[in-house]
Amino acid sequence: MKKLLSMVLCAMMALTLAGCGGSSDDSSTYTYSSELDIKNLDSSDAEDGCSFTALHAIIDGLMKPAKDGTTTYGIAKSSEVSEDGLTHTYKLRDAKWSNGDAVTANDFVYAWQRIFKKKGNYYYMFCDGIASIAGAQELSDKIDAEQDLTDEDLNKLGVKAVDDKTLEITTTTRVSFFDELMSFPCFYPINQKFCEKQGDKYGKSADSILGNGAFVMANWEPGSVAEFEKNDKFYAAKDVKIDKLVMKLVQEPKVAAQAFEAGETDFAIINSDLVDKYKKDESFKNISEGFLFYVQPNLENADLANLNVRKALSLAINRKDLCENVLKDGSQAAKGFVPSGLSISPEGKDFRDEAATYTSYDKKAAQAALDEGLKELGKSEITLRLTYGTDESPMDVFATYLQNAFSSLKGLKIEMVATTKQDRIYNKQKNGDFDLSVTRWGPDYGDPTTYLTLALTDNNNNYGHWSNAEYDSIMGKVNSETDANARWQLMIDAEKILCEDLGYIPVFEKGTATLQNTKVKNLGIKPVGVPYTFEYVSK
Repeated sequence: MKKLLSMVLCAMMALTLAGCGGSSDDSSTYTYSSELDIKNLDSSDAEDGCSFTALHAIIDGLMKPAKDGTTTYGIAKSSEVSEDGLTHTYKLRDAKWSNGDAVTANDFVYAWQRIFKKKGNYYYMFCDGIASIAGAQELSDKIDAEQDLTDEDLNKLGVKAVDDKTLEITTTTRVSFFDELMSFPCFYPINQKFCEKQGDKYGKSADSILGNGAFVMANWEPGSVAEFEKNDKFYAAKDVKIDKLVMKLVQEPKVAAQAFEAGETDFAIINSDLVDKYKKDESFKNISEGFLFYVQPNLENADLANLNVRKALSLAINRKDLCENVLKDGSQAAKGFVPSGLSISPEGKDFRDEAATYTSYDKKAAQAALDEGLKELGKSEITLRLTYGTDESPMDVFATYLQNAFSSLKGLKIEMVATTKQDRIYNKQKNGDFDLSVTRWGPDYGDPTTYLTLALTDNNNNYGHWSNAEYDSIMGKVNSETDANARWQLMIDAEKILCEDLGYIPVFEKGTATLQNTKVKNLGIKPVGVPYTFEYVSK
């Protein structure tokens, strides 16, 4: 998953940036600059933060982020959960699509079945361990076995339109974060008649997407700009304060900062090279992105299958130095595979405060571990390829830092493999054509399982093929455990196994340095799920 954006404005342009920033004095338009592009507006395929942000601007799900960052009702006006926690009934409000059609319960049934029918990127979110919707795991198993799904199969998914305004969802176990999940884009509704008319073009242009949210998409030029107008058919249109939303796409940080100074944008993400220039300005803000950046070792590589080699790699990384002196964007050293600030225990404590710390920097110990690993392998030297995307900031800076750290160990050579994010994920990682991948993951929902499920043996995102039977067993118990405290401890136990075996090497929790218009209020920024909410913005 993952994703990010904010805002900014200026009072005078004659003085440097002090007291400066913003998109002129037009209070009806909010503009922000994104480093990334919108890839897709089809909720069955969209998977990146920029696409999620755009999609959320035009479509509401059953639930949505509230102004204070909590979860509130969207298309649903009320909900009820059965005593056993397995039946969720949502009553829908009188909402309309932007073409005037009523939003109905069948719009959700159609959209959810369509994700499986299209073998969409997020069908796993419906399955056991996450939403745990009845029938979803069986559909997933059929997809993974490369079997075609029939209409009869799809109708076994535990979602039913009782009537136009009543949606009933059945789960296989109690899911404490179910309402929050319902705000995630893969659970959004789709107008069936409109979608089928668009066919394969659905979600690929401004004209081929239909919304029910605060804005409608008026124009979309991939790689350049996306423009949105206030949706007068939105059920809460009277509360939307801006008339126009503009997304400037694929903006280099330096260009975005210049646009901010010129009053052409209300929000800009800047990189570490620009932090020192702007850090004392009132427009400068560090925000939490929610992403965990990590190194994924490919355990099908015999050298990396050696635990001591993996230990050497982890111990060689000075995470504190990387965050404070190189990134300088508010990032912090990762202590484990579940980031801080993600989830709170039944006792009200952060997961990271209750779990152990599994990372440290010790170059001498790193060299000793590598020496032992080489001895076990019967080698005097190994060479590892380090794969990263050059179009996903700050991956290039991160990868260069890792190259220097790893290369400082005697007996280890690093070959840099620079590529694009898309090629890194869908070609090299998917096909196992890598040794070490510099990658990241953004949380889809506020529970440790959004990270821990990645390491399951049969998870499609487990590109490094780390496998541990005890880990799989514990995570299976997490899925079915109904006692909240016992479930929490199981997740702590699972992370311990993963981190001590270094199936993944966590490095840092991403912060973001931004310039934000000081005249803008109520931009929703959330490090979980959809990064930005514009419904409440005012200038």
